[in-house]
Amino acid sequence: MAEVTRYATGAPCWVDLASPDVQASKEFYRGLFGWSSYTLAVEAFGDYEVFTLGGVQGPEVAAMQTLLDSTEEPSWTCYFSSRDAEAAVRAVAAAGGQEQAEPYQVAHLGRIAQFADTRGADFGVWEPYEFHGAALWDEPSALSWVELVTPDIVEAERFYGEVFGWTTVERPYYRSGYYVCHVDERPVAGMIPMDEFWPADHPTHWMPYFTVADCDAAAERAVELGARLRVPPSDVPTARFAVMNDPVGARLAIVTPGRVF
Repeated sequence: MAEVTRYATGAPCWVDLASPDVQASKEFYRGLFGWSSYTLAVEAFGDYEVFTLGGVQGPEVAAMQTLLDSTEEPSWTCYFSSRDAEAAVRAVAAAGGQEQAEPYQVAHLGRIAQFADTRGADFGVWEPYEFHGAALWDEPSALSWVELVTPDIVEAERFYGEVFGWTTVERPYYRSGYYVCHVDERPVAGMIPMDEFWPADHPTHWMPYFTVADCDAAAERAVELGARLRVPPSDVPTARFAVMNDPVGARLAIVTPGRVF
């Protein structure tokens, strides 16, 4: 498997989990994906658990931090590569989004900033120094796609188009349409509209997809490990996928094959 050394500006490059039970989450993802981990001390928020594949010395694929605020839901945050975190702050503000955490440096690795879009979906940007993001992409047990679930596709297209320069194309993958976002004609993310079949109180959110060799077997294993399936293994023209809440409640999806679009 070839390791990724650089991400295009505006492309997803990293994800991290905010979990109220770090040990339980480590056990779940070790059982589901075979991840190991090591702890990185980050001055801004304490210990940062970095997930690796193929042992502790293996390539980094994701991370986790402790969720200390009991009023917040456990969740995965998706980060997009940026040449300048400060410029991203200005772009988000100009587009109407909110800054959740001002840019701060993570050791010698890079700078990070966190935001909410105009509908409340959390996301972040990563300005790389020595670390560019996930070392594997579209490989078994690694990130392969990110997706925004939103009630307002038109507003999402406008917001992320202004912030990241995305262009969006509708595809017939879902009953209400599916929207694929591009950077320089390369697909980097998806958007799915919440229609009348979704619960009225379902939050707008970004969700990561992780590649698995066998979606059905992985979904069964996830349930055995304590996950709750939200969408059972299902087919779309390009993949078979499932959506779940992990044991602490964070949303994620698994997909076979890895190349979604």
